[in-house]
Amino acid sequence: MAARSKARKRAVDLLYEADQRKIDVRALMGSRREDPEAPVGIPAFTVELVDGVVEHWASIDEALATWSQGWSVDRMPAVDRAILRLGVYEIVWSEDVPDAVAISEAVALASALSTDDSPDFVSGLLSRISQMKATVL
Repeated sequence: MAARSKARKRAVDLLYEADQRKIDVRALMGSRREDPEAPVGIPAFTVELVDGVVEHWASIDEALATWSQGWSVDRMPAVDRAILRLGVYEIVWSEDVPDAVAISEAVALASALSTDDSPDFVSGLLSRISQMKATVL
């Protein structure tokens, strides 16, 4: 797995864990970075991704709620929610990542981490947001 793909997975892990524990993801990330017993540090790209998601959280959730037909953000599986938040951030605000790459990476994460139906759901929703991203900004 490429370094950036690993960093994305780490970002999803942090977003998911913070969501499940109902804690601030930046505080969680900070505690992990300061833990001397942590086996691996947090890659700079992971920090960049998490910070970007947090900075645009409200707009990301609004886009997800607007374009996910029949699914509220709260009703989505938590791991899908984390993957989608990361994907929307990369599609809309990360200029160095092509939309197709962001979607492909999100689908790969959904395939590895979520249900059998999740890759299609993630692909369809992120593709629609990619088409409509001018309205998200």
